[in-house]
Amino acid sequence: MKTQIDHLVVMAASLEAGVQWCEETLGITPAPGGEHEKYGTHNRLFKIASPKFPMAYFEIIAINPAAVIPKRSQVPRWFDMDDVSLQKAVAQSPRLIHFVASTDDVKAARHVLRTQGIERGQVVHASRKSGKGTLNWQITVREDGARLFDGTLPTLIQWGKPDATDPLRLHPRNSLPRSGVTLQSLAVSHPSSDKLQAAYESIGLDGIRIDTGPANLVATLQTPKGLVQLQSLAV
Repeated sequence: MKTQIDHLVVMAASLEAGVQWCEETLGITPAPGGEHEKYGTHNRLFKIASPKFPMAYFEIIAINPAAVIPKRSQVPRWFDMDDVSLQKAVAQSPRLIHFVASTDDVKAARHVLRTQGIERGQVVHASRKSGKGTLNWQITVREDGARLFDGTLPTLIQWGKPDATDPLRLHPRNSLPRSGVTLQSLAVSHPSSDKLQAAYESIGLDGIRIDTGPANLVATLQTPKGLVQLQSLAV
C-alpha cells in the first residue's frame, strides 16, 4: 500500500476571505477550483508540489452560500465544517484544519485503520467538473463528518473511478500551474502520538514528523513572501 500527502486543507469563512488571506499570507492568488454539490462547499486550489511531496497541492475550502441541497439529501459536511467552534475560529481568519493523503487502495487502508479501532468513515464516490473533464475520486467521509485526532489523522483519497486505467490523469497536480509555493515539511503533535504513529505506519504514510504534545498540524511552505508556517492549533 502506497500512501502520501495529497493536499492541505485550509478552511475559510468564505472563498473571498480565503483568497484575500492567501494573497496576504503566501503572496499568490489561488486558481479556480470547483463546487462539491453533495456537501455544499466550494474551493480554490494551487500547486505546492516539491521533490519530497510530488503530489501536493493546497485547497482553500468554504461553505458555498449559493448551494441548494434538498433536505432529504443533507448530510454533515466533510472536514468538520459544520462544527460551530471551527466556524467561529475561521471567521477570525482562515486556518489550516486538516490534510488528505492519497492511497492506491482506499478500501484496504480504511480496513487497516479499523483493525486499530479507528473508523475513518465510509468510502464515498465524489466528482466535480474541471476544465479537462470530470474529476472523479473515492474519499473516506464519516457519517458525522469528523476529521479525527483534531485533524491530524488524514482523510484518505483514491483518485479516479475504481476501474480507471489512468487514475491520476486529471489529478490537480497535472492541471495546476506552478504557483511559486512549495511544501517543505508537514509535522504533527498530539497527546495520542503513539496511536497516530501506528496509524500512519499501517497505511504506509511516512515523511511526517510526529511529536507528543498539544494537538497541532504544522505546514512549512516556501513562498514568494519567504518561509511561512501554518498551524492548526487544535482547532
